[in-house]
Amino acid sequence: MSAKDWGQLVLLGALWGGSFFFARIAVAEIPPLALVLYRVAIAALVLHLWLRLRGTSFAPVLARPGSFLSLALLNNVIPFSLIFTAQTEIGAGLTSVFYATTPLWTILVANLLTSDEKISTMKIAGVVIGIAGAAVMIGPGLLSNLGGPTWAKFAVIGAAVSYAFAVVYAKRFKGISPTVVATGQLTCATVLMLPIVFFLYSPAEIVTSDIPIWMAVLVLAILTTAFAFILYFNLIASAGATNASLVTLLVPVSAILLGTVFLGEKLETFEFGGMILIMASLIIIDGRLLRR
Repeated sequence: MSAKDWGQLVLLGALWGGSFFFARIAVAEIPPLALVLYRVAIAALVLHLWLRLRGTSFAPVLARPGSFLSLALLNNVIPFSLIFTAQTEIGAGLTSVFYATTPLWTILVANLLTSDEKISTMKIAGVVIGIAGAAVMIGPGLLSNLGGPTWAKFAVIGAAVSYAFAVVYAKRFKGISPTVVATGQLTCATVLMLPIVFFLYSPAEIVTSDIPIWMAVLVLAILTTAFAFILYFNLIASAGATNASLVTLLVPVSAILLGTVFLGEKLETFEFGGMILIMASLIIIDGRLLRR
């Protein structure tokens, strides 16, 4: 990957690290599936306004509605629903460790479905070290949270597998602007989620008067969804599916660093150790330093 790709990967990791924090706040008051709808609908609205301001056409999405609906299902509807539901039972730390398995599933899916991203010993070794680093970063807190419901853990793993298929599927949109791809995906996700939420909940169940909850929803939708997915699709087009999926290894790092910077939390020794393992895993997967 180029220096620009690495910069986008780090920034995306920081944004998605914050998404677990804001989702955990919002899901305390808003049902998980309703939160998915708010997240994708607000993000889609913001991106449509951005396209209008820039004079960019939405026509590529209208020409391929089936493809964009499939992308929305794999990259938004299924994983968001599974993760938000799981977060009603397990903490963000444990969720981020299972979420960090995404590159492993991506390597396997890409090996099966693509001709240019085949499996290698270096990739597998790097991802396994990265997952171990994510677990080490959570430290003693991980052990105390292992007693959560089994279904919640499998839900996050299911989300990771869905993301793996999505990142490989997204390669077919390489010729379309990342902003248009993000807008199309989130618009289709909104279309898919609207009838689900309409039939499952009454208006009173999905509306809250708590201002901090709505602030969390807005940050989740605008920064960690609308803007983040533009970066994500640009990264897929530039660096490939497997490299783009490495962002999930950075999510636990960014989540802990955000807590240190904004909440005054102290970094523990095991957290430094986990970060070192994750950095080592990215160096191994990148391969250039080792080749030198």
